[in-house]
Amino acid sequence: MLRIFCLALLLWNFGIAHAQFVDFPQHYICYKTDQAIKIDGMPEETAWSKVPWSNDFVDIEGDIRPKPKYQTRVKMLWDDEFLYFYAEMEEPHLWGTLTERESIIYLDNDFEVFIDANGDGQHYYEFEINALGTEWDLMLTRPYRFNGKPIFDWDIKGMKTKVALNGTLNNPQDIDRSWSVEIAMPWSSLKELSSRGGAPIAGDQWRLNFSRVHYDLEVVGGQYEKVKGPNGKPKPEYNWVWSPTGKIDMHRPNRWGYLQFSELKAGEGEEEFLANPDFTLQQYLYEIADAELAFKAKHQHYTYQLAELTSLPELPKDIEQVEIYPGPSLCFGATSSITGRRYYVNMEGKLWSVH
Repeated sequence: MLRIFCLALLLWNFGIAHAQFVDFPQHYICYKTDQAIKIDGMPEETAWSKVPWSNDFVDIEGDIRPKPKYQTRVKMLWDDEFLYFYAEMEEPHLWGTLTERESIIYLDNDFEVFIDANGDGQHYYEFEINALGTEWDLMLTRPYRFNGKPIFDWDIKGMKTKVALNGTLNNPQDIDRSWSVEIAMPWSSLKELSSRGGAPIAGDQWRLNFSRVHYDLEVVGGQYEKVKGPNGKPKPEYNWVWSPTGKIDMHRPNRWGYLQFSELKAGEGEEEFLANPDFTLQQYLYEIADAELAFKAKHQHYTYQLAELTSLPELPKDIEQVEIYPGPSLCFGATSSITGRRYYVNMEGKLWSVH
């Protein structure tokens, strides 16, 4: 049986779809460069000086948590061969222990990149690196909460990375300043999940996020160790991110930021960001999916009644319809009163649309 519910969509002062339950994510215009970028961990090329910094990173849960103790920020560029990242992180205690590639790098302080090239919430990339320059890259079939599986033997072939230290690594006897990471990811590896099957063109938007994992450290026997809690185990890490997901979970690509590609050369003008007018509609469909997961965890089955999903936020306005399609392929559909597009999200976390 098909159940139809009328919802609403609220517009904020930019004309961007917005509602109380979720803020529009961070966004960045990625300008092009014809200058050769040497991957040495430092932004020495003039192209880097001509593009803006991102906003400073915040806690993964957003404003409900304190501002991070140390600044983290990034820049991005692209050319016909690579997508470039430069990240800079304040750090008074440079530390790293993991030296073997494909280690679980977030057990050290690290920097992470997440990319969902076609924005459907499926098959996205994760890359992590620590202050030693040790790397871990993998692909996720979909988010873990939707039973996603990591593909550990997938590699970003042809990627170049370099870490630069402004201080001394693993030396508790001094105070360090920062560390930085420079990354070049080739389109030849990223293309397999891109909707174009290759490099983007001007105006394309990818979903993307960054994370910095940070542990409090203490000195024990002349060496850094993670600060332990009352239970004798290391205290939980801090998760500082570019665009907050609202939960301690980076694997929510629907809440990641937007990267918009421009053909303008770095320093030769500014381009306007084109906000997704249907963002709030899409997010509400994901809220329904998350509420269904919570309902099933408690009752061992899904419900087809919105009224039973007590964890849903207040309904937005002006969405033309939300329809719940029951069955083994449970999904939710809604039509935008702004663009006329119809969107769907299923219980694998996949987003798609039709005119």
